[in-house]
Amino acid sequence: MSHDHAHDHAPDPPARDGITTTPAVALGTAFRWGVALNLGYTALEAGAGLWLGSLALLADAAHNLTDVAGLVVAWAAAAAARRAPTPRYSYGLGRGTILAALANAIAILIGVGAVAWEAVGRLAAPPPVAGLAVLLVACVGVAVNLGTARLFHGHHAHDLNAKGAYLHMLADAAVSLGVVAAAAVMLATGWWRADPLAALAVSAVIAWSAFRLLRESLHLALDGVPAAIDREAVAAWLAAREGVAEVHDLHVWALSTRRIALTAHLVMPGGHPGDAFLARTAAGLAREFGIGHASIQIELGDGPACPLASPAVV
Repeated sequence: MSHDHAHDHAPDPPARDGITTTPAVALGTAFRWGVALNLGYTALEAGAGLWLGSLALLADAAHNLTDVAGLVVAWAAAAAARRAPTPRYSYGLGRGTILAALANAIAILIGVGAVAWEAVGRLAAPPPVAGLAVLLVACVGVAVNLGTARLFHGHHAHDLNAKGAYLHMLADAAVSLGVVAAAAVMLATGWWRADPLAALAVSAVIAWSAFRLLRESLHLALDGVPAAIDREAVAAWLAAREGVAEVHDLHVWALSTRRIALTAHLVMPGGHPGDAFLARTAAGLAREFGIGHASIQIELGDGPACPLASPAVV
C-alpha cells in the first residue's frame, strides 16, 4: 500500500458555533476593559460594604473578585493561544482557551453553590439590610456588568472562551438586578426574606447557563467534534471529491476555541492527485465547514489494508 501524506492551511475560515476567527486583538481589548471595569467596581463595592457594615455587599464583592480572576485567566489563555507553536507544543497553546472556559464554568457553579447555601441559611432568620444603599450599589453593578458583557458581544457567539466571559458578566448583571429588586421590596415592605429568595432564583438561572458552558467546554477538552460540525457531512463531502474511492480515519476536533482541525485518509486508486488537489480540498473544508487546519493522507489502495481503516481504531 502506498501512502502520501500532506497538509494544507486555508485562509481564516468563516465563523462557526463554538469556534471563531474574530481578530484576537479586538478580543484582547475586551478582556482588558473587562478586567479594569470589574476590578474598579469590586473595590467600590468592598469599600461601600465596609462603610455600611453590609455583609451582602462584602460577599458580592468577594464574588466579583473571583469574576476578575476568571477574566484574567481567560485573557491569559487567549494571549497564550496567539503564541507560535514550539517543538514541545507543536499545536501551540490554543487548547488553553478551552481549559479556561472549562475553569470559568466550574468557578461559576462553585460561586452559585456558595450563594445558594448562604441564601438557604438566611431564609429562617434573615438579617436587616440597608436597602437603599444596597439598591444604589447594585444599580452600579448592573451597569458595569452589562457594559462588560457588551464588550464581548460579537465574540461570544463563536468563541467559547469569550462566551464564558460573556455569560459570566450577564449572570452577574442578573444577580445585581435581583439584588435591586430585592432591595426595592425590602425598602417598600421591610420583608427581609426577599433578599435570600431573590438570590436563590437568580442562582438557578446562572447554574443552568453555567452547566451548558461546562458541557460544551468539557466536550471540546475531550476532543469531541465541535457542535457546529456534522462529521457525516464532512465525510460525505470528502468522499465526493473527484478520484476519492473511500474516506477513513476521519477525525475532527478543536485546537482552541478559535480553530478546528481535521485529519483523514483518502483512498485514491487513480494515483496521487497533486498539491493543487490538497490545497483545493483544504480551502473547501474551510469554506464549507469552518475547518482551518486540515491534514490529509493519500492512499492508493494497492497494498495491505490500512490498519486505521476501522472506526474502532484510533
